[in-house]
Amino acid sequence: MAIKIVTTKKSVNAVKALVYGDAGTGKTRLCATVPNPIILSAEAGLLSLAQENIPVIELKTVQDVIEAFDFLTESEEGKKFETICLDSVSEIGEVFLNTLKKQHTDARQAYGQLAEDMTELIRKFRDIKDKNVYFTAKSVKVEDENGITGYRPGLPGKTLLNNLPFFFDEVFALRIGKLEDGSEYNYLQTKVSMKYTCKDRSGTCEPIERPDLGRIFEKIKSGKIYVPKAMKQEEKKPEEKKEAK
Repeated sequence: MAIKIVTTKKSVNAVKALVYGDAGTGKTRLCATVPNPIILSAEAGLLSLAQENIPVIELKTVQDVIEAFDFLTESEEGKKFETICLDSVSEIGEVFLNTLKKQHTDARQAYGQLAEDMTELIRKFRDIKDKNVYFTAKSVKVEDENGITGYRPGLPGKTLLNNLPFFFDEVFALRIGKLEDGSEYNYLQTKVSMKYTCKDRSGTCEPIERPDLGRIFEKIKSGKIYVPKAMKQEEKKPEEKKEAK
């Protein structure tokens, strides 16, 4: 077998990201911030986009999901979209589970098949070339072996719940903060913490980003690594000392 050596350096022309959060935090609204989107909606929650004009494919059955994938990857009309938004992968999982429960009398078999089917589905959409893919997911509360409560993106079944974050390079938590005057604002947490499962393998995102995926996608594609201000200041100190001499 001929050995082929490749390099880790490559340009990023498409971003695959998962954003999770509680109901009402604005996950669906983020679809309006990505370039040239189409939404695959398994939820009846598009009111937040009522003032937009974004194409939508409604997903009510497993067959709807399959046909949507084929449309987006095989038809000329489907290929024109730059960003595919799956809203939400949690609800799509429920659609699959309801179908499988009708096929299996043993619930364990249904959940086992669900893990296989959803893993294949997520990978298929994630691996679409030259397309941004934005997955939304609901936030679920989990407790570890030490009794510490945290939050992570949710899917039916323990296997999927544990594995979901590993499918993506970018996993963000959409959260709500409060200002001193009591007013609220939304933000994306991009770095892991004690309570929230997050990651940014690109290294380009600040720990807290404003909820604008289009802006974040451009940062990731630029490849410019985020350097905290404290580290920048440390880098300047040796030069400052040298000048003082």
